[in-house]
Amino acid sequence: MAVKKIPDGFHTITPHIVVRDAKGAIEFYKRAFSAEEIGRAPTPDGAKIMHAMVRIGNSFLMLNDEFPEMGAHSPTKQGGTAVTITLYVEDADRVFNQAVKAGAEVVMPLADQFWGDRYGVLKDPYGHQWAVATHIKDLTPQEIQKAAAACFGGT
Repeated sequence: MAVKKIPDGFHTITPHIVVRDAKGAIEFYKRAFSAEEIGRAPTPDGAKIMHAMVRIGNSFLMLNDEFPEMGAHSPTKQGGTAVTITLYVEDADRVFNQAVKAGAEVVMPLADQFWGDRYGVLKDPYGHQWAVATHIKDLTPQEIQKAAAACFGGT
């Protein structure tokens, strides 16, 4: 039987993040984003997680503990992150508030945005940024450009 080149359930892009305390992060993602743990591979001594995978909605997220000796550093070690992981969900208010209740920090309050999404940004306790969004209005590129100009004080 032929091996599938892309395993079932995977999309073209799958984030793989490094965290300090992968066990804690998995539990946080369960509480914050209703993640389902798919599996984990601990180090032989059980102290760290070499690889884990959770499913959030219809997408997988891979994660592991920091391994500085292999160049794997978390945002807390790096002093921040340059990446925001976006979650499109049916009810942004519910998911955003659930994540805040679980311990996420609000970076950008949830609000209706000029591009047609209800959108806000959170930082998890492990230094990663998450945007939570629900698409609420279909707009043409011209309508978005006009709304952006109005938002930023242009004409």
